[in-house]
Amino acid sequence: MLKTAVMVSGGGTNLQAIIDAVSEGRIKGVQIVRVISNKKDAYALQRAAKAGIGSTVVSREDHPDRREFDEALLKALDDSGADLIVLAGFLVVLPAEVTRRYAGRIINIHPSLIPSFCGEGFYGLKVHEEALKRGVKVTGATVHFVDEGCDTGPIILQRAVSVEKGDTPEILQRRVMEQAEWKILPEAIELIAENRVVLKDGRAEIV
Repeated sequence: MLKTAVMVSGGGTNLQAIIDAVSEGRIKGVQIVRVISNKKDAYALQRAAKAGIGSTVVSREDHPDRREFDEALLKALDDSGADLIVLAGFLVVLPAEVTRRYAGRIINIHPSLIPSFCGEGFYGLKVHEEALKRGVKVTGATVHFVDEGCDTGPIILQRAVSVEKGDTPEILQRRVMEQAEWKILPEAIELIAENRVVLKDGRAEIV
């Protein structure tokens, strides 16, 4: 059983996609053992409670000192006993100690086809605003391992989504979630649970 902790900051739609995939048996051998949020009012916490999943809040409000916050975050992860950490809309840069301790065991979902529209400052609607501004015809989502860089870890899965005439950032965001994010994130978790993702020479290979 792959014990999984999911880290969130907001609505938790990707968390819900994982919860649904597990409960409906679409991914097997996976247990969500903890939901960790940096926001006390994150709706994702309600999704976790409804699914009977325990949650922990580690906020800057309670830990104004960054070092103290980082230590609390690491403790929450260690206490969860998770084998895999999933960043599902977690809008905090992980401290280096976390990425080092859990190297090869943290994945993230990003709403673009990396290396496009990624890196520092590219999150949420900003990604889709920039994609539309650039005039791309195809965008999508990427699941990748997390390293000490920003959206620089090995890519596990990607799925393309067409940009359509009349798209607004909000419309495009919803299409990318529905057609890509909510599909490839559970799929990547299942591949990891099946030991089918291998890190080799800085790349993630599916075997």
